[in-house]
Amino acid sequence: MDVEKLKQWVGQVAEAQDEIAGFPVAALSATLDYDAPQTRRGDAIAPLWHWLYFLPVYRRSETGSDGHGSRGGFLPPVPLPRRMWAGGRVNFHQPLRIGDLAYKVSTILDVSAKSGRSGSLAFVTVEHKYYGTSGLAITEEQDIVYREAANPNASMPAAVPAPTGEEWVQEVETDPVLLFRFSALTFNGHRIHYDKPYASGVEHYPELVVHGPLQAMLLLELVRKYLPDATVKTFSFRGVRPTFVPQRLFVCGKRSSDGKAVELWIRHEDGALAMSASAELA
Repeated sequence: MDVEKLKQWVGQVAEAQDEIAGFPVAALSATLDYDAPQTRRGDAIAPLWHWLYFLPVYRRSETGSDGHGSRGGFLPPVPLPRRMWAGGRVNFHQPLRIGDLAYKVSTILDVSAKSGRSGSLAFVTVEHKYYGTSGLAITEEQDIVYREAANPNASMPAAVPAPTGEEWVQEVETDPVLLFRFSALTFNGHRIHYDKPYASGVEHYPELVVHGPLQAMLLLELVRKYLPDATVKTFSFRGVRPTFVPQRLFVCGKRSSDGKAVELWIRHEDGALAMSASAELA
């Protein structure tokens, strides 16, 4: 892997525009088992629901064997076969609103590599800036990790115990329909989320893998449920351990002593930490 060549992608910029339409909000609401909202022009979309827009539309002939778009183009052509979205940081300046003609500017911030327990790893950090009718709405950094092909004899890393003492908890049951609908809503072709023979036979997962962004959304939805009048200023999340269908998730949170922040995490049934996150409130 020629890291110096891959670093030539640092500074690469891509721009896109999209209309913040009402249907994706209604469709995700149904997917999360909410009543469909009566969306009107000018209504603010919820934090992180901007992931329903600016979707990567590429032709089927441009799809790689894993279901992602072919390597190269905006993202560097990292020669490692497994790709995942490992975490990110989001600043919410103001909401995007239904009816906005919004703009997105994406920039490659960094490319790096190292060797880990599972072999070679490459890391790509991407910045996205989203602009609505009233100006800059969201600034986001995404951490994308590339890994070597799966070893069928490799064991899962040791589980990290999840925190305890949550103030709120919501149980979520995962199933293939939930994963399929979320993949469709985000135009995510990665086969680990809906193609069981691929997930187990090629990437050697025991079952379909629950999307990291879906889990991140569930964490902020917990804040929306229990603090409906709060305004989220920042959110950061990091995937710790894969989650597989049909595992039940326990989406947990607790406020800081001053009420200005929320610690968030997802716990598996066995007590292992799946995702950790934090939100700062206005």
